[in-house]
Amino acid sequence: MKRNKEEVEASEMRVPLSIFVESYNQNIPVGFPRASVAILKNFQTAHPALFKHGDMWSVAQHRKRLIDWLSVQRNIS
Repeated sequence: MKRNKEEVEASEMRVPLSIFVESYNQNIPVGFPRASVAILKNFQTAHPALFKHGDMWSVAQHRKRLIDWLSVQRNIS
């Protein structure tokens, strides 16, 4: 139970873009689109309402939305 609480806290922690992109790419399943700093900046521009805390990212708030957005972007290309 303690480990689960620690995992939740870690996913809710706000981190800078550079740390988020590294963590995202390390933990994303094989076959899912990878992220880069440029891609994340485009996502941030497209979804400013998700960044009420400035340029900070959290797995809990951004990961699912980013995966969905990347999938759409990949299908457009």
